[in-house]
Amino acid sequence: MRFRVGLGFLVPFVLAGVTVLSVLVTDRALALLHPGFAQSMEARLALLCAVSGGVCFAASLITFRWLTGPLERFLKRAREINVLSDVAERDTGDKPATDPAILDDLFMQVSNVLSALDAKALFPDIVCHSRPMREVLTRAAKVAQSDATVLITGESGTGKELVASGIHSRSRRAEGPYIAVNCAAIPDQLLESELFGHERGAFTGAVSAKPGKFELADGGTLFLDEVGDMPLATQAKILRMLENGECTRVGGTKAKKFNVRVVAATNRDLRTMVAERTFREDLYHRLNVFPIHIPPLRERREDIPALVQHFLERQGHDLHCAPEMLQLFISRDWPGNIRELANHVERAAVLAEDGVMRPLPEQTSRGETAHADDAASDATPGHPTAEHSPTGQTDIDTYLAAMERQMICAALQQSGGIQARAAELLGIKPRSLWHRVKKLEINVGEYKEG
Repeated sequence: MRFRVGLGFLVPFVLAGVTVLSVLVTDRALALLHPGFAQSMEARLALLCAVSGGVCFAASLITFRWLTGPLERFLKRAREINVLSDVAERDTGDKPATDPAILDDLFMQVSNVLSALDAKALFPDIVCHSRPMREVLTRAAKVAQSDATVLITGESGTGKELVASGIHSRSRRAEGPYIAVNCAAIPDQLLESELFGHERGAFTGAVSAKPGKFELADGGTLFLDEVGDMPLATQAKILRMLENGECTRVGGTKAKKFNVRVVAATNRDLRTMVAERTFREDLYHRLNVFPIHIPPLRERREDIPALVQHFLERQGHDLHCAPEMLQLFISRDWPGNIRELANHVERAAVLAEDGVMRPLPEQTSRGETAHADDAASDATPGHPTAEHSPTGQTDIDTYLAAMERQMICAALQQSGGIQARAAELLGIKPRSLWHRVKKLEINVGEYKEG
């Protein structure tokens, strides 16, 4: 039988042995040098205390250096590679690496990094560095292992569907289907048919039977997005499905049972809607078994740098963001949250020069206010005009729209109105150019030759 003894268990015995050995050696040496010393008990006790204290002090110093040496090397390396920004960038003056304040910062940063890595491992598709989002993902990971109904709340564009998809992928139903339905995008008269299916001849145009989303999601997860926009009549049938696990197709007579886990999401205040009687109270309580609230982007600005980099990589742009531009992104409140940030990053990437996204000038070359359409046609290439606020500062949305319009018009002019060729000149896909032309209401016919 073998026993393993840890170093922490042996150290006290080693120190005690060294102390006893030191006392005995010193006592014997003094007895030989001074024969009267052996007869004095007080002297021998004083010697015992002095030698013991000295040995313990020396051992403490050695142990302290043994413990702090790796920490000093770790902190030095962290400063060199700038991996722990809060510690690396702080002005520490002449303080040593063993200073308690620095060590406290170091341990906090290491804890944050490890927590972020854990969140990344749990939900690899979600960019997360801030504490609020790590807490969200921790809750999501816990509820994923159960079949409890989840209600995800948060402003539009915060990533509710990503969290719902992550819950499904980490659940026991991961091998089953994941079906997402946007309740706000389907007309009220068709929503019931979409969710529960319909039989042939159930209504005009129902030439064949069609399974509903609950039926398609059997054995998996059904994500009901914008559940607050669901009409009251449909809410009653959803409640029955959640309580009994069964539903009936439109035009059908036989109820069918399905094993479906429901994850719902909304950007509306369902409690207020319940008070206003526009949302069923019983359905609200049935959905709100495990609530998860996703904070808006303005409450987790630490995620913005990583999100910007993520969007650039996803779009295939070999660009980097200048510090001033990144600060501009961080300082903005983003009412549209991550979706709005993604649009701005994509637009700024189109305007980037020399592989760097730089901030826009605070003022245009002209002091007068102009509309974005006028700006696109009147501005010079280096100084497009944009709307000004009462303080004289540039409206970033208008400025970017004007620049985007100007570049597209120039490409269309050069390509003779051929969108495929213009898209190639701009380095984007033809479908992307088509959407931009439609959004900016550009008349392509004006640029066609002949």
